[in-house]
Amino acid sequence: MLVALFTPLAISAVLALAAPWAGGRLPPRMAAWLLTVASLIAALGTAIDLGMTAFTLIGQIPAVAAEGEWSPGVLAAQAPVNWLVAAVCALALTGGVGALAVSTWRQTAVWLAARREGRALPTGSDLAVVDDPVPQAFALPGSPGRIVVSSGMLRALSADERTALLAHERAHLRHRHHVFLLVLRLASALDPLLRPVARAGSFAVERWADEEAGTLVGDRPLVARAVARAALAAKRAPRHSLAATGGPVPQRVRALLAPPPPFRRDLVAAHALLMVICCFSLALSASDMDQLLDTASPGHLHTAAGAHHRHHER
Repeated sequence: MLVALFTPLAISAVLALAAPWAGGRLPPRMAAWLLTVASLIAALGTAIDLGMTAFTLIGQIPAVAAEGEWSPGVLAAQAPVNWLVAAVCALALTGGVGALAVSTWRQTAVWLAARREGRALPTGSDLAVVDDPVPQAFALPGSPGRIVVSSGMLRALSADERTALLAHERAHLRHRHHVFLLVLRLASALDPLLRPVARAGSFAVERWADEEAGTLVGDRPLVARAVARAALAAKRAPRHSLAATGGPVPQRVRALLAPPPPFRRDLVAAHALLMVICCFSLALSASDMDQLLDTASPGHLHTAAGAHHRHHER
């Protein structure tokens, strides 16, 4: 049980080390999907296993044991970890849940602000041009989503670069990239080990939009120039997540000027294997925990005592 309990934590550590390397060697769309799904499964698996480990200590509280109808002493004797490890797991889970609540509140506030901003824009098209000398361009998710571009950004780019920039932003809206970013951020809040995975996933999302824009305009170097010039014009980090100037721009430009990364069956298979191991370990831990509580229940204790008595009578 001990190995299965801490397998999701080990998988989170492996993902944190491998995600930046593996994400850059896969097609961006595939990388975004794999990293997002991996973050979700690893974060939930870690939280559940931390909860089960912590419960081996919480279950020893007399009131909890009385409610569950098991013996605190037997539970303490049969627990796979000592009370200190269980207490640390309880604290880690409490911190993760608290961080998740804070992140959820912040993301909700950002989403509501984006909705208000979108409703205030002129209707009639998915593109809204605002009279602002500060160069900026971003996508506002919603129903429908909107693309906001300042007059300063339009003046900073050529006609072809503007087309590439808008194709990038439309890709964000078309594929609902805000959902990917939301899952990555919430998963990394719940499990801090996954923060490198969240960064790699966010980069993959930007690369996905870059590659789709390159396909639509038929010129990947043009998209690279548009991204570079937009970032130089903006001169500061974007206010919104779904912005063409988001992410590590130099790495994005280099990727667009290089051949597209090929599909790697080995990396996809390795990802799938990690997720299967995580889910299997979670199921095994749940089964072992159920058996542990059954062992500590009065019915099992009476059965064991009766069997022991009959053995001595013989």
